[in-house]
Amino acid sequence: MEATIGGTRRHLVDVARGQREAGHRVTLAVSTLRDPGFSADLEMLEAIGVEVHRVPMVRAIRPARDLVHLRRIKGVLKQARPDVVHTHSSKAGVLGRRASLSTGIGVRVHTPHTFAFLFDALFSKTKRALFRSIERGLARSTHRVVAVSASEAERMSVSGVVDPGIVRVVPNGIDPARVAGAAPLDLGDVGLDSSLACAAVVGLVYDAKGQDLAVEALARPELAGLQLLCVGPGDATSLLARAEALGVARRVAFTGARDDVPRVLAAADFLLLPSRWEAMPYVVLEAMAASLAVVATPVDGARDLVEDERTGFLARSSSVEALGDAMERALLAGAGRRADLGRAGRERLDASFSIESMVAGLDAVYEEALEAAAR
Repeated sequence: MEATIGGTRRHLVDVARGQREAGHRVTLAVSTLRDPGFSADLEMLEAIGVEVHRVPMVRAIRPARDLVHLRRIKGVLKQARPDVVHTHSSKAGVLGRRASLSTGIGVRVHTPHTFAFLFDALFSKTKRALFRSIERGLARSTHRVVAVSASEAERMSVSGVVDPGIVRVVPNGIDPARVAGAAPLDLGDVGLDSSLACAAVVGLVYDAKGQDLAVEALARPELAGLQLLCVGPGDATSLLARAEALGVARRVAFTGARDDVPRVLAAADFLLLPSRWEAMPYVVLEAMAASLAVVATPVDGARDLVEDERTGFLARSSSVEALGDAMERALLAGAGRRADLGRAGRERLDASFSIESMVAGLDAVYEEALEAAAR
């Protein structure tokens, strides 16, 4: 896979480790170009017996370079001879499945982690049409497609790209011990006021994650007692300028990437997920593990996890007005009510979203795919 950042990186690492601990032979062909920190994850996986091949795939379409990487992946398949070729995200999803088809090795299972052709604010109409065409063609020779949430599966099934009959839902899962019990970050260290309520926004800074919606909503007079702690890689220059223009700059902090997200969550009064697109956001699972209430837009995955007024507050839409309304409800609820919602979220996480259940779900999908290929 090439999209080895954020939730996709977490997913791959947790699945590979879980599968290895379950006794499977696991081989990875991955790129570390987008996140240098991914190398430490790979070293951990290698230490427990996962075979890792570093293939410098890039996200953009680069025909000559992609052909080189396709040949590399074919070589990995010929060496490993896997029963299942499980691909993730867009570029690796194309190259991995094409390598499987051309070598005749492995049944093909694909997890898109949302389809790129859905991102109308990120790609031109022409590019999205190309992405759709590529995915439709490959879907015909894919034995199973995995959605990481029920709502993502619904979107796949009506997309016209994937036969609904091959879509299976395997929700993301996490180990709560990584998050729960962390010491809170001192908000003064990031330039915020510890006397004001704080919403944490965690994710790569770009349009899909909706940090701009959160900054715009913060300007509502009703939210004068709230501040935003925004954590994640990316250029926040335009967002900071917008915050300045709106008069809320003193209540917004962009920290860049951090490796102490559990401390960030421990310092927040609630998690804010202002996303325009998701599949199953890991940061919501992490907030639930930290017993933190969640305010979210109704994107795929989030609307499966966040039960309005039970584990958090779900906005009506991914708009500034709707998000602001949900943020206001969370602020007015008070600390005690938010704590109750956070505890309910932790109970929901413990019941349904473990790494073990995720690995077992994928095993069941693999068995189906193998049976389908044998017919």
